Amino acid sequence: MPLKGARHPHKGIYHPKRAPVEWSADAGEPESLWAYTQRFTRWQMERNYSHHTYENRERTLRAFAAWCAERGLVRPQEITKPILERWQRHLYLHRKPNGEPLSARSQIAHTDPLKALFKWLARENYILYNPASDLQLPRIGRRLPKHILTVTEVEKVLAVPKTSTPVGIRDRAMLETLYSTGMRRQELIELKLHDVDAGRGVVLVREGKGRKDRMIPIGVRALAWIDKYLDDVRPDFTSGADDGTLFLSVMGTPFKPNRLAEIARACIEQANIGKRGACHIFRHTMATLMLENGADIRYIQAILGHTDLSTTELYTQVSIKKLKAVHTETHPGKPIGKADRYAPKDALSVDADAADDLLEVLEMEANEEDGRSESC
Repeated sequence: MPLKGARHPHKGIYHPKRAPVEWSADAGEPESLWAYTQRFTRWQMERNYSHHTYENRERTLRAFAAWCAERGLVRPQEITKPILERWQRHLYLHRKPNGEPLSARSQIAHTDPLKALFKWLARENYILYNPASDLQLPRIGRRLPKHILTVTEVEKVLAVPKTSTPVGIRDRAMLETLYSTGMRRQELIELKLHDVDAGRGVVLVREGKGRKDRMIPIGVRALAWIDKYLDDVRPDFTSGADDGTLFLSVMGTPFKPNRLAEIARACIEQANIGKRGACHIFRHTMATLMLENGADIRYIQAILGHTDLSTTELYTQVSIKKLKAVHTETHPGKPIGKADRYAPKDALSVDADAADDLLEVLEMEANEEDGRSESC
C-alpha cells in the first residue's frame, strides 16, 4: 500500500494535520489496516461516541497506518507487540518543529487510540489476540502547574481586548466566560444563546466531555460582557442562517478551536506578564484560585465536569444552588464587597490530596489539548 502523503519537513514523519494522505488504489483493500480503522470509526459513531473522540483517534490511527505502510505492514494481523513498541520508540524520538520532544502525555495520547483499536479488533475476532493488551505506557510524574495566573495577571489579560471595537467586546466576553466558568474550549465554542440563563446566573454545558450535560455558575461580570456583546456586536456578525451559536466570528460562523486558542494566546502575550498559555489557562487558573480562596474541592470538580476522579467518587452530585453560592463567594472575579453569607458552611475546607488530584487532571487536560497540535 504505497503512500503518497507529504512528510513533516523536520523529521520525515507523516503529519496528518498538515499533509492529507492521498491513498493509492489499493488503499481501499478491505483487509488493510486502514480499512479496519475506518470500520472502527464507524463502529464508534454507531455507539454514539463523541465526534471529538473518534476524530482524534482516527487522526492518530491514520498516522500509524502510514508509518506501518512505510515498513511494508499492511494488515492488522501483521502488527505485533514489538511493532507497537517500535511505534512508541518512534514517538519518543520524534521532535516537534521547535526541536522539543513530545511530552509523556502526548506520547500516551498517540498510543491510547492503538490500544482501543486492537482491543476492538480482538473482541470482534478480526485478530487472534490483542498485541496492545500488555503495552506499557510512559510514566507521568506529578508536577506543579507550569503557568497559573495570579488575580492581577488575569485582570491584565482580560483588559487586553480593545473594547472600543466590536471584535474587542466579543473577545472580552469570551475570555470573561472562560475565566468565570472554567469551561473547556470546545464547550465555549458550542454554547448556544439559550444556554445562558442570566436570571439564575448559570450556563448549561451540553454534552461536555463524556457527552454529559452539566449546569454551572457564571459570574455577574461575565454576564455583563455577554449582554454587551449580544446587544452591540452579535447582530452585526450574524449573516444569513443563524444556528443560535453564542459566540461568532466576524464571518458569522462558529469558531474553530485553533482560532479561539490563537485569540487567547495573543491576549496573554500582549499582557506582558511573562507567562504563556491559551484557553485552558483560564480553566486551570479559575480552579486554582477558587481552591486558594477556600472552595471545597467537590464544588470545583462539579463546575469543571470532573466525575471520574477516584478520590472523589462520593462527590458526584452537588446542587446547582450550592454551586452558585460557592462560585459567588470564592471566585476572584466577584464584585467587591460581596457579603460572606452566601458561602455554605462546609465549603471552606480543602482536602490537599483531592486538590492535588484536581490539579493533576487539569494539567493532563492541558497536555491533551496541546497534544492535538503535536500530532505526528
